[in-house]
Amino acid sequence: MTQTTAPRVRTLVLLFVAALGALLAGAAPASAHAALTGSDPQQGVVVKQAPARVSLTFSEKVALNDDSLRVLDPQGKRVDDGKPSEVSGTTYAVALHSGLPDGTYTVTYQVVSADSHPVAGAYTFSVGAPSKTAVSVGGQEAGGGVVGTLYGLGRYVSYAGFIVLTGGAAFVLACWRRGTGVRAVQRLVVSGWVALTAATLALLLLRGAYTTSGKAGDILDLDLLGQVLQTKSGAALVSRLLLLAAAALFVAVLFGAYDKREDEEKRDLTFGLALGGTVVAAGLAASWAMAEHASVGLQAGLAMPVDVIHLLAVAAWLGGLAALLAALYFAPAETPVETAAVRRFSTVAFGSVLALVATGVYQSWRQLGSWSAFTDTGYGQLLLVKIGLVVVLVGLASISRRWTARLTDPVVKQTRKKERERVTAPAGDDQRAAELARQRAAMDAARRKQQRDADPHRFGLRRAVLAEAAVAVVLLAVTTALTSTEPGRTEEAARAATSSSSASSASSSTAGPGAVTLDIPFDTGGKDGKGVVSIDLDPAGVGANEMHVYVTHPDGRAFDVPELKIALTLAAKDVGPLPVVPDHITTGHWSADGVQIPMAGDWQVAVTVRTSDIDQVTVSKNAQIG
Repeated sequence: MTQTTAPRVRTLVLLFVAALGALLAGAAPASAHAALTGSDPQQGVVVKQAPARVSLTFSEKVALNDDSLRVLDPQGKRVDDGKPSEVSGTTYAVALHSGLPDGTYTVTYQVVSADSHPVAGAYTFSVGAPSKTAVSVGGQEAGGGVVGTLYGLGRYVSYAGFIVLTGGAAFVLACWRRGTGVRAVQRLVVSGWVALTAATLALLLLRGAYTTSGKAGDILDLDLLGQVLQTKSGAALVSRLLLLAAAALFVAVLFGAYDKREDEEKRDLTFGLALGGTVVAAGLAASWAMAEHASVGLQAGLAMPVDVIHLLAVAAWLGGLAALLAALYFAPAETPVETAAVRRFSTVAFGSVLALVATGVYQSWRQLGSWSAFTDTGYGQLLLVKIGLVVVLVGLASISRRWTARLTDPVVKQTRKKERERVTAPAGDDQRAAELARQRAAMDAARRKQQRDADPHRFGLRRAVLAEAAVAVVLLAVTTALTSTEPGRTEEAARAATSSSSASSASSSTAGPGAVTLDIPFDTGGKDGKGVVSIDLDPAGVGANEMHVYVTHPDGRAFDVPELKIALTLAAKDVGPLPVVPDHITTGHWSADGVQIPMAGDWQVAVTVRTSDIDQVTVSKNAQIG
């Protein structure tokens, strides 16, 4: 009893740890894949006259609706005509009302990138002179919130369901045909189909709210659902559901008519099932490739079939691993998984790994573009984690191969004889005879199972495969997070464009002859503690000045900090520090009017930045004023 219970306890513990790791790995919020690379007017610029329109340029094509691009005046009222349109390529514009007064205007955008992920953001520009604004853009929820979490969970379940469904069926057909009659394997493959179908339906319902409001109440909005069905992502999800209907027929035949055939008859059906199953599996994989990363960017025509091969290789390896684990632990004693089946799967897994390496190298080059992107971008860092997990998984697989080489098929001895099958019960007592026969059969099955499990090589193989499965669960979570992370190539391009835009904007903002712009890096040491404070002082002369302060991450993205204080000191004249407390305008932007400079000189501008309750730093830079 102890020998039977202990492995099961270890199994439950390992699976729990793996599931916990998967949840933690997949907890990162979804990131946009299209990035804003340019705008007109640019962020923070002060223009003399109100523009006739606002245009935005993204790193790839995006989908728009009437609320995708909005321009708000300082009071928060819309001043655009509500009809955004494509200007050229990846540039989109919306016309503005005529005769706009001076002040600070906020541009907000909420679009869907070509690879199906929502993109939202905002920035400000001013007409004539900056002003205070009542606009708050911090509550945009596209791709986040409860809906974003549910959508991310749906993506994980759909990937897992596809892998178990496809890989489990492939394991039975290619490696262990007797497995069609094993209840544990049947349940595994059917569970994969159910999980993929349920997740696909959920994603279809969540899609509208995920890409727009982010509100749970909009999940059942039929108008949004209708809009989703007209998009590339909606079409891909519907196609997946249709293919799942064909997959249901395939599973029914595999575990029904095919299982009931004799071995000779099975050979005639195997080719047809293998061909049909491959077509359906490739179609399911294509429903991801045609709507996500592979469908946009460099060499999309080549990237999509490569992505299909990559997904099929993952399914053959990890899904087959799940089926092998079920067979090793739960197959009845009458139909144990044979050594030949394990060795065939080992060969399939090795081929899958080779395909994964080849397609993975191409995908990495396509999505990263440079070696530095491995460490400088979120996508590259996640990819390094994935590569590490694959290396661990390959190492565990090599251990499994060694156990497989030592494995021998259990010899099931038939100890029952015809005399024992006859019962000594009184004539006519058929019920008693049948009961004794069932008891003997149960005892024989238990003895055969004990003999099988006592094999140390088989026990070692089970543990090795279980460890592989645990790592595979975490690997799947990392892969899911990777598909919802902005590719490194796009992130670096957007960063370069943002830096260029910021420099141009700073140049435009300092229209006065003596205007000064200071860029001061800071690091408070805590979470989100690194960034740059940019200070624009105009006209940077004696008397009243106008000050604008911008806080950005090192990659140029604007963000807010809990507290920001500025002090001016002229040490040569023992003047100061003169405190300045700017007003918050919008995300990452503060402003102060009437900043008085009493005399000319080399002033020290000290900035105190607080990023949390305990993380704070004061940085400074000198500037000639007056």
